[in-house]
Amino acid sequence: MEYDEKLARFRQAHLNPFNKEPEPRQHEQRASEEAPEVTSEEALPELPPGEPEFCCTERVMDLGLSEDHFSRPVQLRQAIEECKQVILELPEQSEKQKDAVVRLIHLRLKLQELKDPNEDEPNIRVLLEHRFYKEKSKSVKQTCDKCNTIIWGLIQTWYTCTGCCYRCHSKCLNLISKPCVRSKVSHQAEYELNICPETGLDSQDYRCAECRAPISLRGVPSEARQCDYTGQYYCSHCHWNDLAVIPARVVHNWDFEPRKVSRCSMRYLALMVSRPVLRLREINPLLFNYVEGLVEIRKLRQDILLMKPYFITCKEAMEARLLLQLQDRQHFVENDEMYSVQDLLDAHTGRLGCSLTETHTLFAKHIKLDCERCQAKGFVCELCREGDVLFPFDSHTSVCTDCRAVFHRDCYYDNSTTCPKCARLTLRKQSLFQEPGPDVDA
Repeated sequence: MEYDEKLARFRQAHLNPFNKEPEPRQHEQRASEEAPEVTSEEALPELPPGEPEFCCTERVMDLGLSEDHFSRPVQLRQAIEECKQVILELPEQSEKQKDAVVRLIHLRLKLQELKDPNEDEPNIRVLLEHRFYKEKSKSVKQTCDKCNTIIWGLIQTWYTCTGCCYRCHSKCLNLISKPCVRSKVSHQAEYELNICPETGLDSQDYRCAECRAPISLRGVPSEARQCDYTGQYYCSHCHWNDLAVIPARVVHNWDFEPRKVSRCSMRYLALMVSRPVLRLREINPLLFNYVEGLVEIRKLRQDILLMKPYFITCKEAMEARLLLQLQDRQHFVENDEMYSVQDLLDAHTGRLGCSLTETHTLFAKHIKLDCERCQAKGFVCELCREGDVLFPFDSHTSVCTDCRAVFHRDCYYDNSTTCPKCARLTLRKQSLFQEPGPDVDA
C-alpha cells in the first residue's frame, strides 16, 4: 500500500507517457487523503506472492528526479545499469516496469546533459579543404547541408566549416564530396558574367551537377531545380531554393531581384560579395550613362585617391588614422575602377553615395582647414595668379596630366599656350644637358 502511494505521488510530479488513461482527479485526491504519511526511513512492504520481487529501495525510486542527485557521469551510468536490470526483472507490461522505463529515460537525458563533448569527437576536422570546428551551441536549430535534416544540438554533435559555413552532423562528415568553396574563392576569384548560362539536362546526363543523383523535370526520381547563377540543375538536397542577387544581372541589367540558386552557389556568392573583382568600365561602360549615382561615386573615389598623398605624408593624419574610415572598402584608396557586388548593392540603395560624401567632406576639411602642413601643399593658379589656394580635388580646378600642377578650370582651357610648369621643367632639362662652353674645356 505504501509503495502505491509513493507511485501516485511520482505520477503527479512526472508525466508517464505510457499511461494513456489517467485516473480521475477525485480518486487521486481521495487516495491521498486516506493514505497515512510515510517517512523516507520506512521500508517498502513486501509485494503480493503472485508478482515477482521488485528489489528497489527509495534511492532507486528517485533516480534522476532531483537535479543535484548525481554530479558525475560515472554515477549516472551506474544508476542506468541498475535501472535496466530492474526493468528486466519486472513483469512485462506491468505498471512498475513502465515507471522504471520512465526513470531510465530521465537518467539518460541527465547523462546527455552532463556528458563532456570532448570525450568522443575531436574539436577540429579537416576534410576536402574544409576546416570543421565542433559547435558547442545546443539551443540553435540548424539544418545539415549534407542530409538535409534538422540538427538537434542537445543530443547530436555537429560541425561548421570556418571557411564556407558548411554545417553537418558528425556522422555526415565522411560523406561530404564537395570541397570547400573558400578554396575556389582564394584561387579563382571571379564571377560568371553570363546571365543563367543554361546548357540543358542532357549535358549533365540527367544527373545533379553536385552529387550526381538522378533528376528530371517531372520530379521522378527527384525534382530538377535550376540555379540561376550557374544555369545548371541540382537535386532537392543540393538546391534548397535559396535566394541571392546574381552579379551578371546586376552589371548588365542593373537588376537586383534575388533569384533561386543552389547551396554551393549561395555560399560562393556570400564569400565573394565584398571582393572587388568587377571592372565596370570593361564589362559594361554604358552603365555609367544609365545610373547617375555611379558617376557621382566614381568622382568621389577619384577625389579620395587625390587626397591619399596628403594623408600619407601628414603626421597628424597618420595619428588620426583618417584612411581607416574606408577600412571596409580598402580598394577605394587603391583604384577607382574595381567594384564589389556589395558596392553596387549599396549604390543601388543610396547608402554608398551618402557614406562616401561624408568621408570626402571629412578628408577635405582636414586638408583645407585643420592641417597647416596639408594647406602648405596647395597650388596657386600660374595662369591668372589670383584666387585662393587650389587643391586637385576641388570641383572648379583642372590638373595637368604631365606635371600634376593645378589651375582654375576656366584658365586652363582658355589658355592656348602650354602649361607654365611644364615649360619651366623643359628649360631646366635643356640647361642641364647643354654642351659645355670653351671655358670649361680650357
